[in-house]
Amino acid sequence: MKIILDAMGGDNAPLAVLEGAAQAVKEYNVGVTLVGDEEKIRQCARENKISLEGMELVHAGQVIEMCEEPAKAVRSKKDSSLVVGLKMLAEGQGDAFVSAGSTGALHVGTSLIVRTIPGIKRPALATVLPGAGPFMLLDSGANVECRPAMLEAFGVMGSVYMDRVMGIENPTVALVNNGAEESKGTELYREAHQLMKVNPNLNFVGNIEPRDVPSGAANVVVCDGFVGNVILKLSEGMAKTLLKMIKTSMTSNLLGTLGLLLGKNSLMQVKKAMDSEEIGGAPLLGAARPVIKAHGSSKAKGIKNAIRQAKTCVENDLCGTMEVALTKLQSEAKGE
Repeated sequence: MKIILDAMGGDNAPLAVLEGAAQAVKEYNVGVTLVGDEEKIRQCARENKISLEGMELVHAGQVIEMCEEPAKAVRSKKDSSLVVGLKMLAEGQGDAFVSAGSTGALHVGTSLIVRTIPGIKRPALATVLPGAGPFMLLDSGANVECRPAMLEAFGVMGSVYMDRVMGIENPTVALVNNGAEESKGTELYREAHQLMKVNPNLNFVGNIEPRDVPSGAANVVVCDGFVGNVILKLSEGMAKTLLKMIKTSMTSNLLGTLGLLLGKNSLMQVKKAMDSEEIGGAPLLGAARPVIKAHGSSKAKGIKNAIRQAKTCVENDLCGTMEVALTKLQSEAKGE
């Protein structure tokens, strides 16, 4: 198996990318193709004593910056590490693509170059988050404007992922809303609710309020990209703030410090559960081939786990299984 890796994408590239790739090659027995400025990659590897064994290098002289307009950057920077990597994936020169670069550019590039499963116009960014149990939030930022049928498709894609990749049989699906009643929400959410509740491919449990999202009330939480991105970033911020508040409170006096020392292992378990790098990245569900978006601030562990995630997607034929499920959904909608 060969994973194509954007060596220049992310805040900590190329060092963190190379470190994570080297760890993944050893732990997961995968081949990695590094795409980026070959001279900079080799220099970084030499300076930091990182072995490139098990890795191939493909030169790409340009980099798409986070601040660039996605569509314009993808079209103008043909020699960027992100665009070259996606083209390689589309041409079958690798089994999956991983990047910690610009989310917008990756979304546009995936749609234009790798293409999508029949019936899906734009892939959805799906993020697995910690809670009472791990759950998937989608869309978490790729598609700000959606139609009811898109939200229904998100539910189907999320169900397939949680079953085939996360190992959760018959996952429950809920629709984010400002109330549990069917009548709640905008027209988009009311219409999506009606579609999802009669879909035989979904274990739909109805609407879910944001306060219940982390409680384990559903394995797949569906919403448009604007709502999803707000939930995602608020969740990340709250997790960091709460951990910091607990630490500050417990170290304010001697008794609290002793309690912190005694409960250190338990707190470390909680911190690990809330660490986004443990999951690795967010797949772009609906893409014709596996594309994983690693967090822009990913360090070596995040890159390594994103590669592990890509490997699991390939091993479980995620895209093929998802295409079958969506084709069935479309046939049923047409009454065939």
